[in-house]
Amino acid sequence: MAARERLRVIPSIISSTRLLLAAGFVAADRTDARLGLVGLAAATDFLDGWLARRANWATRWGALIDPIADRVFALVAVSTFLFIGALSTVGYFVMISRDLMTAVGFLVARVVPWLRPLEFKARLWGKVVTTLQLLVFIALLELPSVVTPLLWLVGIASAISIADYTYALWTARAR
Repeated sequence: MAARERLRVIPSIISSTRLLLAAGFVAADRTDARLGLVGLAAATDFLDGWLARRANWATRWGALIDPIADRVFALVAVSTFLFIGALSTVGYFVMISRDLMTAVGFLVARVVPWLRPLEFKARLWGKVVTTLQLLVFIALLELPSVVTPLLWLVGIASAISIADYTYALWTARAR
């Protein structure tokens, strides 16, 4: 049984690798290397969640580190694109809008007493935004002509995601 308990950390270790991938993204100076890092980030994002659910290896630490690793990778990549001039300031804020609002919502939930017991969980629209963000990264590297339409999709999906999280928080509070 002890061996099985040790295996439960595998999804968390996989999630944590996205922090290293973020550092690699900044350090990489070739398009193919950055594409590979985006691909690895996407693969680890899928794999950690799949393993945690499939093998029943979900842990509180994993539930915490996974979204943090996602946000760190996305923020580092978006900031890198802004810094090198591949992404405009407006594009930057569109890309991080969901993350900013989710962070504000999380902080508010910790300060407002009647929200404290509620648990933040991943939701479909949040996953859609993350997927679209990854597609924008790929487009910035390989197909700049589709960046603007993808940014529109990220903006729309982010607005829906923010509304979805707000609604979920409100209905959970009403129970």
